[in-house]
Amino acid sequence: MAATSLLPKSISHFLTNPPSLPSTTTSKLSFLNPTHDHPQCCNKRPNLHTVHMKKKNPWLDPFDDGPDPDMEYGSLFTDGKQDEDPRPPDNPDNPYGFLKFPKAFNVEIASLALKVRGDVRRCCCMISGGVYENLLFFPAIQMIKDRYPGVQVDVVASPRGKQTYEMNKNVRWADAYDVDDEFPEPRVYTDFVGVLKGRYYDMVLSTKLAGMGHAAFIFMTSAEHKASYVYPNVNSAGAGLFLSETFTAESLNLSDGGYHMYKQMVDWVGKPFRSVPRQPLPPLKVSLSRKIKEVVEAKYRKAGAERGKYVVIHGIESDSQASMQSRGDTDSLLPLRVWAKIVKGIRDLTPVFVIPHERERENVEEIVGYDAPIVFITTPAQLAALINDSAGLIATNTAAIQLAHARDKPSIGLFCSEEKAKIFVPDAEEKRCTIIASKTGKLIDIDVEAVKKAINFVNVSLALV
Repeated sequence: MAATSLLPKSISHFLTNPPSLPSTTTSKLSFLNPTHDHPQCCNKRPNLHTVHMKKKNPWLDPFDDGPDPDMEYGSLFTDGKQDEDPRPPDNPDNPYGFLKFPKAFNVEIASLALKVRGDVRRCCCMISGGVYENLLFFPAIQMIKDRYPGVQVDVVASPRGKQTYEMNKNVRWADAYDVDDEFPEPRVYTDFVGVLKGRYYDMVLSTKLAGMGHAAFIFMTSAEHKASYVYPNVNSAGAGLFLSETFTAESLNLSDGGYHMYKQMVDWVGKPFRSVPRQPLPPLKVSLSRKIKEVVEAKYRKAGAERGKYVVIHGIESDSQASMQSRGDTDSLLPLRVWAKIVKGIRDLTPVFVIPHERERENVEEIVGYDAPIVFITTPAQLAALINDSAGLIATNTAAIQLAHARDKPSIGLFCSEEKAKIFVPDAEEKRCTIIASKTGKLIDIDVEAVKKAINFVNVSLALV
């Protein structure tokens, strides 16, 4: 009994008498000394990294109070952005073959720069959603390339979303893996974990709302920085244990945020750090290869259209996945009978109908006319090339609206409401986009006469040009 009673007394005596410890020890053990006992620490110059970073998850390390504001760094890997280290040369005279190292990778110093300055040499982005969601992530990828010079960016997306990266030169590899699949096959799941782990990523970003399962999937990649969106409800319980940074979504559907749906993640990636200022978000841009342009040109010439003398019509009602809708706006397709009324207001230009499936060709010929130019396109790169050679675009809220903005083409956007238009196309005038919104909240009730007036205005502008 006497022996057992001594244990709590000795512990309580240790906690209640911190001055008995050396002064150098008590200054480091912040859990023993409350901050109000030392008011002079409030006069210290704050660290930019600690000011702009939110409070760390206490479950990860209860004794971690963040970076020390009094830490004095040397001259190695402290200030500024990372450098694009030259790749070690290949050795063609080596009898064992070429001696290859990953680009911008030096075994001796990679871990030191990662710890001191936070260098990122390899980054993996897991994008949830289809073409629309992956397209809106393009500015974030460009910002990662600007913030971390020499970084290699890989993308994990659904098979449909992977098609988008045909237009992005900043992406090294795009892997087809549906992160939205709640019950993946075990062999596919484990194999892909091994693939990601073998690439030695420094940072993994995920736009899928993570619970404990998806967070554990990211954790198994062994990346230094692991950031992901999490559920805004109880489903996010336990996810923070496996992630170094979490972003709580405002709703269960991240696409409801529209054009700026990735704002929280973008703010974290571009945060200032020591002498590096905040990295601005670049505009949406896409690149097109010459081969894609030639293929698309052959398609619209076969349909009877000429370059610069046609208007692209996109957003025909269909059950095809190639419609390129956004998850945040399901009411974004119009039936053909409404499109037939709209195209009657087009003068001096040829309306070219984009169909997502061949079975829609008969419907267009029956309702619009057998002489209507029809182009069958299912990939976003070919759609961007078609818009690039056109005089303009008339579309509902599909990926075509964002592609017209990326290629700096005039467009007319048809939306189910003003709220959706402001969310998905902010600063419409700067993007040369004329917004026509339905007054009833349903896209099918859109004012056709208002669309025709907007078309006439665009026709006059093009004639002046």
